[in-house]
Amino acid sequence: MADFVGALDQGTTSTRFMVFDHGGNEIARHQLEHGQIMPRAGWVEHDPTEIWERTRSVIESTLTKANLTHSDLAAFGITNQRETTVVWNRRTGRPYYNAIVWQDTRTDRIASALERDGRGETIRHRAGLPPATYFSGGKVQWILENVPGVREAAEKGDAVFGNVDTWVLWNLTGGTDGGVHVTDPTNASRTMLMDLETLDWDEQLLSFFGIPRSMLPEIRPSSAPEPYGTTRATGPLRGEIPVTGILGDQQAATVGQVCFAPGEAKNTYGTGNFLLLNTGTELVRSKAGMLTTVCYRFGDQAPVYALEGSIAVTGSAVQWLRDQLGIISGAAQSESLARQVDDNGGVYFVPAFSGLFAPYWRSDARGAIVGLSRYNTNAHLARATLEAICYQSRDVVEAMHADSGVSLDVLKVDGGVTANELCMQLQADILGVPVSRPVVAETTALGAAYAAGLAVGFWNGTDELRRNWNEDKRWRPTWDERRREEGYRGWKKAVERTYGWVDVD
Repeated sequence: MADFVGALDQGTTSTRFMVFDHGGNEIARHQLEHGQIMPRAGWVEHDPTEIWERTRSVIESTLTKANLTHSDLAAFGITNQRETTVVWNRRTGRPYYNAIVWQDTRTDRIASALERDGRGETIRHRAGLPPATYFSGGKVQWILENVPGVREAAEKGDAVFGNVDTWVLWNLTGGTDGGVHVTDPTNASRTMLMDLETLDWDEQLLSFFGIPRSMLPEIRPSSAPEPYGTTRATGPLRGEIPVTGILGDQQAATVGQVCFAPGEAKNTYGTGNFLLLNTGTELVRSKAGMLTTVCYRFGDQAPVYALEGSIAVTGSAVQWLRDQLGIISGAAQSESLARQVDDNGGVYFVPAFSGLFAPYWRSDARGAIVGLSRYNTNAHLARATLEAICYQSRDVVEAMHADSGVSLDVLKVDGGVTANELCMQLQADILGVPVSRPVVAETTALGAAYAAGLAVGFWNGTDELRRNWNEDKRWRPTWDERRREEGYRGWKKAVERTYGWVDVD
């Protein structure tokens, strides 16, 4: 068998390709950013063609740098930004519209209408999700209703839908020349269109959005012993490699963090924060604002479920300090600037740029900086931004405890923000539990590699994957309980100030 597994990680701001060995060690990678298109307030789009071009480029560059060929890869896995929606013509391969990104809020009226007339309860029960702008179903409906010709093309079977995993897979396996139209349950569970119990598209849910079933990809296991397809010899890999793993990015990070037992949890710090708690084969329906989602399904085994707390804006708030305010030149500077002060100076920053996600689900909220006085400096704002990342995570941990009764002994963390050591110390202080970062911080790509490699026997099982996990650093709480609770009370007051800023019909 070949010595390595490849994994494509198509994220919100960039695309990377990584190669891993049997020990789960990174062998090579290449990464490229893509454009963020914001045609008006609340709208966020990507160019699907650019994403595919970046995909080709990062694969080719990674293999070239590592002096590898397709024959060195035993399998290929895909992980992706989940709810981001692409609709394209299966005959021409051309997208009808830009990809509508998970952060986009243009479908707020669609979500509000579902909630108002009672259909929201059906969506919650069957799909495990609240009606929200976050998910794919409303985005597909918007394209069908607003882009000329798409409804007619969908009725004829020419217009098809997929989240980014499906778009990339279709192109990798031939595109207009036999490309496979497939997704996995972790991505399908983010659409408001899949029944969590049957793991199939639900006709009543489809009717809520007016989406023809013919648009939808086939749902296959996250780790597929029978490959979804093989890469084409004319593609970036220059040879036929079995594509055997697909996981949405946050479920991929859960697998990469080897959270295979019920009660194990991880928090990924990227554009947003996403905390997943493995609930095993039990489907736990949230009463506290969490999402019920598929964690993974390996082969013909029973699906494993999770509770998820999704937070829209965390790492991207740091980018906002850099790109919009210009008070830092790079993400790393947010740490050095915030270290200039011992506390937030009474300032709280609630970065509700896309409304508030879990556990609040308030599309009428918008960002706010509160508690300002003449005393405050840009260092206080930088620290308040890091604290906002951590307070939002505490909101989710509190809600998960209410739903599951599970109290965390330690929080496993991963993603780019974990390089900010002050932020990780603040997370331990604000939660009151230790925070643990693994040696391999890019657990999203690693999880996709694990799913693909398990399918072909590159790894023998999850016990072997557990042995690959090693801790890099652990942060322990230093705040006393009084400081922790006073800080959290201030945060909750700040959150309330963001409500009702946008009128949603």
